[in-house]
Amino acid sequence: MAALDLRALDERLDEAEEKDYWIHMDTSRGIDKYPAKQHARAAASKLGVESGLIYLAGAPTTLLEDSDQAVPFRQRRYFYYLSGSNESDNHLLYDIQTDKLTLYIPKIDLRKAVWGGAGSTKSEAEDLYDVDAIAYLSELERDTKTWWKTGDGKLYLLHPIQSHAIASIGTSSPRVDATTLQSAIDQCRVIKDDYEIDLIRQANKVSADAHRAVLEKIKSFKNESQVEGIFLDTCVSEGAHSQAYNIIAGSGSNASVLHYGKNDEPLAGRQVLLIDAGAEWNCYASDVTRTFPISGTWTEEAKAIYDIVEKMQDTVISRLKPGVHYRDMQVLAHVIAANGLLELGILHNGTVAEILKAGTTLAFFPHGLGHHVGLEVHDVLNIRISTEDEQERRFAALKESSLHFQLTHKDLDGKSFCDSRPSLTSNPSELYATFNNPDICMSPAREHSPTLKEGMVITVEPGIYFSKFALENHFLKDPVHSQYINKDVLKKYMNVGGVRIEDDILITRNGYDNLTTAPKGEDALRIIRGEEEGSVTGFALTNRTIRGMQHLKIEDRGVLDWNGKMCHAEGQRMQKKMSNPISDDTRVREWVLEQTENGRNGKGGDCFPISKEEGLMKAFPFRRKRE
Repeated sequence: MAALDLRALDERLDEAEEKDYWIHMDTSRGIDKYPAKQHARAAASKLGVESGLIYLAGAPTTLLEDSDQAVPFRQRRYFYYLSGSNESDNHLLYDIQTDKLTLYIPKIDLRKAVWGGAGSTKSEAEDLYDVDAIAYLSELERDTKTWWKTGDGKLYLLHPIQSHAIASIGTSSPRVDATTLQSAIDQCRVIKDDYEIDLIRQANKVSADAHRAVLEKIKSFKNESQVEGIFLDTCVSEGAHSQAYNIIAGSGSNASVLHYGKNDEPLAGRQVLLIDAGAEWNCYASDVTRTFPISGTWTEEAKAIYDIVEKMQDTVISRLKPGVHYRDMQVLAHVIAANGLLELGILHNGTVAEILKAGTTLAFFPHGLGHHVGLEVHDVLNIRISTEDEQERRFAALKESSLHFQLTHKDLDGKSFCDSRPSLTSNPSELYATFNNPDICMSPAREHSPTLKEGMVITVEPGIYFSKFALENHFLKDPVHSQYINKDVLKKYMNVGGVRIEDDILITRNGYDNLTTAPKGEDALRIIRGEEEGSVTGFALTNRTIRGMQHLKIEDRGVLDWNGKMCHAEGQRMQKKMSNPISDDTRVREWVLEQTENGRNGKGGDCFPISKEEGLMKAFPFRRKRE
């Protein structure tokens, strides 16, 4: 093919010259490389210095104890953030003054290449990674010593224990700083760039597909292990070979164990399943929890608890935006939980303010509302308040309390949260000490965590649990808590186990973006029941089925529209349509197709006649597929 001279492009186009061309773009940075150099510069900026050398070691190849089998490889996250390399035995140096980022890789070992595959060559690494230079690992110590003699500033290490590759320099010199680098990188990692957000979004996409696969099969499963199995199968099939954390698939009382991991008990006789599982994509995590009835139909008790948790999550998410104190969202979630549990009678003998000041809602909601998500599922655990955040905090204190502001807002239904808000907010430090302490919460829900910023990705994961051990061994024995817990009503709800709903939320300039697309609520129930919207692809109508539909009582018949809602007002008209015997399957098929198409096109078609007792597929059993 001919080379394209861009300088003469206009003239060639005018001449309408028809040829095929190669266009070669020479760029200093890869078009779709992980932005390691950008991250290195940001870390140096947070260090606040103009010279110095950053050294980070990647994860080494290691074997299991007393074994020749390798430990499953997992890259060190701080190293990955400044390199983009997910290969073992890599190291990096970043010279702040010269703005040079160098990745050090091992030479190809013939034996390793034969048995486990070769790592990247120099030329391959140059194509893969956003760095200025690629060097062999054998050159690392020499280059570090050269900088030590001729360079300015300090040598920044993450942890002294990871400095074995430059051991000859030692870590006792005042020029070696092993205390400030982690905090500097944390300040960068807490705000995600567009590239990172896309990775988290993709991790959520895979997780959503895996959660959907669980919903589609749950009615046929006999054991929790099958839930874990199909989730892993879906993730690996879509290219996500690592999970962000161990899968939690707890049914019944196991749903009350926050990090349950056995996943091996039978599902028979259990009301709900709580699955907390998230795929990892290119080292970036997702964190998703869904709770649903195993049968596809809620019990009265389980539905009541789910509704409270759903309200906790929906209310909190609706208020997320830059400048919000997530610590206040933690307290707000407890206020909603207290209101809901009081309405059910599980809590009694006190006001919301009294119950919260006693901390009794911790019996049912014992963990933090959420955490940062990124390279770790629990990302940047040690993020600290910056000077800017402290100024914001003082400015807010000059106005009314931000907690007071949140609790005096109406909920999503336009109702007040409780009748005693002034007493709740008169001394918010007491509430923060109870609900936002480090033993319960991670950043950003801790009392002294920074406010939410654009680019943060956090989870919103409220829950209500009925832990037999915690209740019997602590809360019901404590006179302060036991006075507020109605033991008789509590018994009705113990078999629910627990409910948690969790989504990953990106904080945007003016609000938020929910990155999690896994089905939940009514959408999840429709999948379990096989009632998803879709195209009619075949029929299994029999005269027996038709006769059964003809004899349904009016009050048992309704119309299911394309949004999955019952329209019982149509019952009378449906009774008339079905009153005459129908023996010709062709006539029935034509009538259903006509009504289905009209309903889908918004023309008022009848859609699907159904039985409330048996559901859509039993009353009208034709197969459907997702569009």
